[in-house]
Amino acid sequence: MPTSKQRREAERRRLQRQLQRRVQRENRRRRTLTVLSILGVLAVIALVVGLIVITAGDDNSSAAASKSPTTSPKTTPSASSSTSAPAYPCTWTKGGAAAKQVTVPTGTRPPRTGTTDVLVKTNQGTMTFRLNRAHAPCAVASFLSLAAQHYYDGTSCHRLTSGGLSVLQCGDPKGDGSGGPGYSFRDELTGREKYTRGVLAMANSGPNTNGSQFFIVYKNSQLAPSYTIFGTVSQGLGVVDRVAAKGSNPANDGKPKLPITLQKVVSAK
Repeated sequence: MPTSKQRREAERRRLQRQLQRRVQRENRRRRTLTVLSILGVLAVIALVVGLIVITAGDDNSSAAASKSPTTSPKTTPSASSSTSAPAYPCTWTKGGAAAKQVTVPTGTRPPRTGTTDVLVKTNQGTMTFRLNRAHAPCAVASFLSLAAQHYYDGTSCHRLTSGGLSVLQCGDPKGDGSGGPGYSFRDELTGREKYTRGVLAMANSGPNTNGSQFFIVYKNSQLAPSYTIFGTVSQGLGVVDRVAAKGSNPANDGKPKLPITLQKVVSAK
């Protein structure tokens, strides 16, 4: 039979074992909490890094798109890409010297439905422009007003481009791409514009700088949706094809080698 001393010694060892097990359990609990904390921190770091990478990717895509080499129809050396606020009712903003004296269009609320045809007689043949009031009522109103005032009569198409951008640019009485009517009006854009063969669009030197210059697309062209489309060439696009076939000087972007002059622009009514 164990003595009192032996019982006390056994009890002491039992208590030690209990304490050791408690310490071990506490250590395991702390290690588990530490591991879970580390995993939580790593998860947060991974999430932040992921968001940074995604954002950086979006920024890089935008930068790449903005740096894409394009040659744009222009009235001055640069033209920028933008979508505009609704342009209706029309605002005619006076500014700059007019290449040929005209008055601004009458009224600020022209018709917004239907189409109207304009005959464009040139030294290379006759074209018919079908202007779309529903797409660009202000651009159509301006074009019709200028035509009625004989602004376009006797003006040469001063610019021909080829390649990724295939357009004939007209509408400057000066004949060098610097002239305008002495007023401007806002863009009429949806952001979904496509510059396909036969499209008529306003040339510009930046957002909301439309004047008198326009371009005719003779081959599908890659352009940012920054140029107001106001109609199409419904008849006579072969006139532009003949001019384009002769090329330009300088090549790819310059004055047409086969001169083309708008002799008379008049409503077909």
